[in-house]
Amino acid sequence: MRQIVLDTETTGLEPSQGHRIIEIGCVELVNRRLTGRHYHQYIQPQRVVDEGAIEVHGITNEFLADKPVFAQIAAEFFQFIEGAQLVIHNAPFDIGFINHEFARLKPALTPVAEICSVVDTLVMARQKHPGQKNNLDALCKRYGVDNSQRDLHGALLDAEILADVYLLMTGGQTSLGLGADGSESSSESGVSGIRRLAAGRRPLPVITASADELDAHQQRLAALGEQCLWK
Repeated sequence: MRQIVLDTETTGLEPSQGHRIIEIGCVELVNRRLTGRHYHQYIQPQRVVDEGAIEVHGITNEFLADKPVFAQIAAEFFQFIEGAQLVIHNAPFDIGFINHEFARLKPALTPVAEICSVVDTLVMARQKHPGQKNNLDALCKRYGVDNSQRDLHGALLDAEILADVYLLMTGGQTSLGLGADGSESSSESGVSGIRRLAAGRRPLPVITASADELDAHQQRLAALGEQCLWK
Protein backbone atom coordinates (compact mmCIF):
# COMPACT_ATOMS: atom_id res chain seq x y z
CA MET A 1 0.00 0.00 0.00
CA ARG A 2 1.36 3.40 -1.00
CA GLN A 3 0.55 6.33 1.30
CA ILE A 4 1.55 9.97 1.02
CA VAL A 5 1.73 12.02 4.22
CA LEU A 6 0.96 15.57 3.08
CA ASP A 7 0.94 19.10 4.43
CA THR A 8 0.55 22.53 2.87
CA GLU A 9 1.18 26.14 3.87
CA THR A 10 -1.00 28.90 2.46
CA THR A 11 -1.40 32.67 2.16
CA GLY A 12 -4.43 32.60 4.46
CA LEU A 13 -7.31 30.48 5.67
CA GLU A 14 -9.95 30.50 2.92
CA PRO A 15 -9.50 29.60 -0.76
CA SER A 16 -12.94 31.14 -1.35
CA GLN A 17 -11.34 34.50 -0.45
CA GLY A 18 -8.61 34.03 -3.04
CA HIS A 19 -5.97 32.51 -0.78
CA ARG A 20 -3.44 30.18 -2.39
CA ILE A 21 -0.98 27.41 -1.57
CA ILE A 22 2.62 28.54 -1.07
CA GLU A 23 4.29 25.29 0.05
CA ILE A 24 3.62 21.57 -0.38
CA GLY A 25 5.46 18.87 1.56
CA CYS A 26 4.94 15.12 1.09
CA VAL A 27 6.68 11.99 2.35
CA GLU A 28 6.03 8.50 0.99
CA LEU A 29 5.16 5.33 2.90
CA VAL A 30 4.99 1.95 1.21
CA ASN A 31 3.54 -0.87 3.30
CA ARG A 32 3.83 1.49 6.29
CA ARG A 33 7.56 2.00 5.85
CA LEU A 34 9.16 5.36 5.09
CA THR A 35 10.85 5.06 1.71
CA GLY A 36 12.93 8.27 1.89
CA ARG A 37 11.15 9.50 -1.25
CA HIS A 38 9.46 12.87 -0.89
CA TYR A 39 8.08 15.86 -2.75
CA HIS A 40 8.67 19.44 -1.63
CA GLN A 41 7.95 22.69 -3.42
CA TYR A 42 7.55 26.38 -2.62
CA ILE A 43 5.07 28.20 -4.87
CA GLN A 44 4.61 31.82 -5.95
CA PRO A 45 0.93 32.49 -5.07
CA GLN A 46 0.46 35.53 -7.32
CA ARG A 47 -0.94 37.45 -4.36
CA VAL A 48 0.25 38.85 -1.03
CA VAL A 49 0.67 36.52 1.94
CA ASP A 50 -1.38 37.62 4.96
CA GLU A 51 0.66 38.93 7.90
CA GLY A 52 -1.08 36.48 10.22
CA ALA A 53 -0.06 33.58 7.99
CA ILE A 54 3.57 34.76 7.92
CA GLU A 55 3.57 34.72 11.73
CA VAL A 56 2.59 31.03 11.59
CA HIS A 57 4.92 29.70 8.89
CA GLY A 58 7.51 32.47 8.38
CA ILE A 59 7.31 32.34 4.57
CA THR A 60 7.53 35.89 3.24
CA ASN A 61 6.48 37.48 -0.03
CA GLU A 62 10.12 38.28 -0.78
CA PHE A 63 11.14 34.63 -0.37
CA LEU A 64 8.41 33.47 -2.76
CA ALA A 65 9.10 36.07 -5.45
CA ASP A 66 11.22 33.80 -7.66
CA LYS A 67 9.36 30.53 -7.02
CA PRO A 68 7.27 28.78 -9.74
CA VAL A 69 3.52 29.32 -9.90
CA PHE A 70 1.21 26.38 -9.23
CA ALA A 71 0.53 25.74 -12.91
CA GLN A 72 4.24 25.04 -13.43
CA ILE A 73 4.41 22.32 -10.76
CA ALA A 74 0.85 20.93 -10.98
CA ALA A 75 1.55 17.96 -13.28
CA GLU A 76 4.53 16.77 -11.22
CA PHE A 77 2.60 17.08 -7.94
CA PHE A 78 -0.47 15.34 -9.42
CA GLN A 79 1.68 12.45 -10.62
CA PHE A 80 3.32 12.09 -7.20
CA ILE A 81 0.03 11.72 -5.28
CA GLU A 82 -2.13 9.96 -7.90
CA GLY A 83 -3.46 6.61 -6.71
CA ALA A 84 -2.06 6.91 -3.19
CA GLN A 85 -3.84 7.13 0.13
CA LEU A 86 -3.23 10.63 1.52
CA VAL A 87 -2.58 11.01 5.26
CA ILE A 88 -3.35 14.59 6.35
CA HIS A 89 -3.96 16.34 9.68
CA ASN A 90 -7.22 18.30 9.28
CA ALA A 91 -7.67 17.03 5.74
CA PRO A 92 -10.57 19.30 4.65
CA PHE A 93 -8.27 22.33 4.90
CA ASP A 94 -5.48 20.96 2.68
CA ILE A 95 -7.80 19.11 0.28
CA GLY A 96 -9.91 22.25 -0.11
CA PHE A 97 -6.87 24.28 -1.13
CA ILE A 98 -5.52 21.59 -3.47
CA ASN A 99 -8.90 21.22 -5.20
CA HIS A 100 -9.10 25.01 -5.52
CA GLU A 101 -5.71 25.07 -7.22
CA PHE A 102 -6.64 22.14 -9.49
CA ALA A 103 -9.88 23.89 -10.51
CA ARG A 104 -8.03 27.10 -11.50
CA LEU A 105 -5.95 25.28 -14.10
CA LYS A 106 -6.90 25.20 -17.76
CA PRO A 107 -7.77 22.45 -18.30
CA ALA A 108 -8.70 21.73 -14.69
CA LEU A 109 -7.23 18.69 -12.97
CA THR A 110 -9.34 15.95 -11.40
CA PRO A 111 -10.40 16.61 -7.77
CA VAL A 112 -8.39 14.80 -5.12
CA ALA A 113 -11.23 12.50 -4.04
CA GLU A 114 -11.30 10.95 -7.52
CA ILE A 115 -7.60 10.04 -7.59
CA CYS A 116 -6.81 9.35 -3.91
CA SER A 117 -8.35 8.08 -0.72
CA VAL A 118 -7.80 10.21 2.38
CA VAL A 119 -7.11 9.50 6.06
CA ASP A 120 -7.67 12.48 8.39
CA THR A 121 -5.40 12.05 11.41
CA LEU A 122 -7.22 14.84 13.28
CA VAL A 123 -10.47 12.84 13.11
CA MET A 124 -8.55 9.71 14.13
CA ALA A 125 -6.92 11.51 17.08
CA ARG A 126 -10.26 12.90 18.30
CA GLN A 127 -11.69 9.37 18.27
CA LYS A 128 -8.71 7.95 20.16
CA HIS A 129 -8.28 10.87 22.58
CA PRO A 130 -11.68 12.56 23.10
CA GLY A 131 -11.66 15.78 25.09
CA GLN A 132 -7.90 16.28 24.72
CA LYS A 133 -5.79 18.60 22.57
CA ASN A 134 -5.13 16.89 19.25
CA ASN A 135 -3.07 19.37 17.27
CA LEU A 136 0.25 18.11 15.90
CA ASP A 137 2.33 19.48 18.78
CA ALA A 138 0.06 17.81 21.35
CA LEU A 139 0.24 14.49 19.49
CA CYS A 140 4.04 14.72 19.31
CA LYS A 141 4.16 15.12 23.09
CA ARG A 142 1.67 12.28 23.62
CA TYR A 143 3.53 9.84 21.38
CA GLY A 144 7.08 10.94 22.13
CA VAL A 145 7.87 12.29 18.66
CA ASP A 146 10.70 14.84 18.49
CA ASN A 147 9.38 18.17 17.22
CA SER A 148 12.07 20.35 18.75
CA GLN A 149 12.95 21.85 15.36
CA ARG A 150 9.35 22.97 14.75
CA ASP A 151 9.61 26.63 15.77
CA LEU A 152 7.45 27.58 12.77
CA HIS A 153 5.11 25.53 10.62
CA GLY A 154 6.75 24.11 7.50
CA ALA A 155 5.05 21.71 5.10
CA LEU A 156 7.87 19.18 4.64
CA LEU A 157 8.92 19.08 8.28
CA ASP A 158 5.30 18.81 9.42
CA ALA A 159 4.68 15.97 6.94
CA GLU A 160 7.74 14.12 8.27
CA ILE A 161 6.57 14.60 11.88
CA LEU A 162 3.02 13.56 11.01
CA ALA A 163 4.33 10.38 9.39
CA ASP A 164 5.96 9.41 12.69
CA VAL A 165 2.81 10.30 14.65
CA TYR A 166 0.54 8.40 12.26
CA LEU A 167 2.61 5.21 12.43
CA LEU A 168 2.62 5.36 16.23
CA MET A 169 -1.10 6.17 16.42
CA THR A 170 -1.91 3.17 14.27
CA GLY A 171 0.29 0.73 16.12
CA GLY A 172 3.46 0.78 14.07
CA GLN A 173 2.36 -2.20 11.97
CA THR A 174 -0.53 -2.85 9.63
CA SER A 175 -3.52 -4.13 11.65
CA LEU A 176 -4.76 -7.65 10.96
CA GLY A 177 -8.26 -6.43 11.80
CA LEU A 178 -8.61 -8.61 14.92
CA GLY A 179 -10.05 -6.39 17.60
CA ALA A 180 -8.87 -3.21 15.92
CA ASP A 181 -11.03 -0.13 15.65
CA GLY A 182 -12.05 -0.10 12.02
CA SER A 183 -13.74 3.30 12.26
CA GLU A 184 -10.53 5.22 11.84
CA SER A 185 -10.86 6.58 9.01
CA SER A 186 8.80 11.81 -6.84
CA SER A 187 10.25 14.48 -7.13
CA GLU A 188 13.78 15.01 -5.87
CA SER A 189 13.82 18.59 -7.16
CA GLY A 190 13.04 21.63 -5.09
CA VAL A 191 13.95 19.92 -1.81
CA SER A 192 14.83 22.22 1.04
CA GLY A 193 14.35 22.53 4.77
CA ILE A 194 15.30 20.05 7.48
CA ARG A 195 15.60 16.41 6.44
CA ARG A 196 14.62 13.88 9.10
CA LEU A 197 14.53 10.91 6.69
CA ALA A 198 18.15 9.80 7.04
CA ALA A 199 19.28 6.96 4.83
CA GLY A 200 20.32 4.91 7.88
CA ARG A 201 17.00 5.40 9.68
CA ARG A 202 15.89 2.14 11.31
CA PRO A 203 12.52 0.99 9.96
CA LEU A 204 9.71 0.05 12.30
CA PRO A 205 9.70 -3.73 12.86
CA VAL A 206 7.13 -5.83 11.01
CA ILE A 207 6.41 -9.00 12.98
CA THR A 208 4.95 -11.85 10.94
CA ALA A 209 3.19 -14.94 12.25
CA SER A 210 5.13 -18.21 12.47
CA ALA A 211 3.95 -21.41 10.79
CA ASP A 212 2.75 -22.73 14.17
CA GLU A 213 0.81 -19.53 14.84
CA LEU A 214 -0.83 -19.65 11.41
CA ASP A 215 -1.80 -23.28 12.00
CA ALA A 216 -3.26 -22.44 15.42
CA HIS A 217 -5.18 -19.58 13.83
CA GLN A 218 -6.74 -21.86 11.23
CA GLN A 219 -7.69 -24.37 13.94
CA ARG A 220 -9.35 -21.60 15.92
CA LEU A 221 -11.36 -20.48 12.87
CA ALA A 222 -12.45 -24.05 12.24
CA ALA A 223 -13.64 -24.34 15.84
CA LEU A 224 -15.88 -21.29 15.37
CA GLY A 225 -17.96 -23.17 12.80
CA GLU A 226 -19.42 -22.33 9.42
CA GLN A 227 -20.68 -18.90 10.53
CA CYS A 228 -17.13 -17.68 11.16
CA LEU A 229 -16.66 -14.32 9.37
CA TRP A 230 -12.85 -14.66 9.02
CA LYS A 231 -12.79 -17.81 6.91
